[in-house]
Amino acid sequence: MAQPDNYGFGEEAALLKESARRFFSEKMPTDQLHKLVAGDHRPERDNACHWNRELWQQMIELGWGMLAVPESAGGIGMPAVAVAGLVEELGRAAVPCPLQGTINASYVLAACGAGADTALQEIAAGCSATLAITAGDGGWSGGATEVECVDGKLSGTAWFVQDARKSDRLLVSASGPGGIALYWVASDAPGVGIAPDTIVDLTRDQARVHFDQVVATEVTSNGLAALESAMPAIWTMLAADMVGAAEWQLQTTVEYVGTRQQFDRPLGFFQAVKHPLVNVMIQIDQAKSLVYNAACAIDHEPERAQQLAHMAKASASEAAALASGRSVQCHGGIGFTWECFVHLYFKRQKHSQLLFGDAAWHRSRLADIVIGALA
Repeated sequence: MAQPDNYGFGEEAALLKESARRFFSEKMPTDQLHKLVAGDHRPERDNACHWNRELWQQMIELGWGMLAVPESAGGIGMPAVAVAGLVEELGRAAVPCPLQGTINASYVLAACGAGADTALQEIAAGCSATLAITAGDGGWSGGATEVECVDGKLSGTAWFVQDARKSDRLLVSASGPGGIALYWVASDAPGVGIAPDTIVDLTRDQARVHFDQVVATEVTSNGLAALESAMPAIWTMLAADMVGAAEWQLQTTVEYVGTRQQFDRPLGFFQAVKHPLVNVMIQIDQAKSLVYNAACAIDHEPERAQQLAHMAKASASEAAALASGRSVQCHGGIGFTWECFVHLYFKRQKHSQLLFGDAAWHRSRLADIVIGALA
């Protein structure tokens, strides 16, 4: 099936994106974000999880947590292009919340079949969730999990779990007699231990989650198939987040160089400043097109979704790196300070670049698809 015009991004998706931008700008402007997550500049500060629970509850009431939950499970079931528009605005605002993890878990659960209906209904009712599918070496595919399930109880450790301290539920991959299965676990269940990691990104938290004989509910016995089916959506949504953050970096930097004076002229007057920023704009436009192309494939051409999602994540990772570097450089000396808001986005982008594969990894997988794997 051919893709529709404008990637299938219709009026409903545009309204969602616009309302999200307005919501975030009113509820969490960048100065409030900086005060929330960067109020303490000391290197020895506590590893705290800073986020606004009341704001998250408002997002739940708006129905954003159930956007990727199928209608059959009580959700909204919006197209991936509409969800990508929302996530792009989330990246632009860099709001600390479990929205992206909840959306990712929803896509995986939706690929699990009837066994995941109860878990999806919990998300539709307002539960937040995140994926606990990564091993200590950073791998998440091909059965890389370090968690085992014996007699319906989980033991082991899931690594690099995103926003674990903000999430009500964990979707865990674990090995067992029948292979890799997926399990639904409450984050405060007996035997679950969350050990926070110290990461550079101040707008997210990350943790190692330890399981000690934790009673879990199996949602599918074929976990690898469900993860493989959902990963294109996960990569695409992460790429959308990076595009939104890069747009904030570009717009903020353009505003700064338009007002900052040097040699009796605005900084933006000089070609050494304006030309690199034009390159950032071009890179962002390329990445954004690939993001919505991949999201449209998820909706209309699922057989091409994996290939296009690799392209989107690779391009968005490079756009994030370019926008981050130019935003700090063009802000000059102030750009390297804690008080300047730029560092919040620089750090978020660095985390996103590496999460679920960097640009080189995705291009390697893309090459395998296009020209075949090396013998």
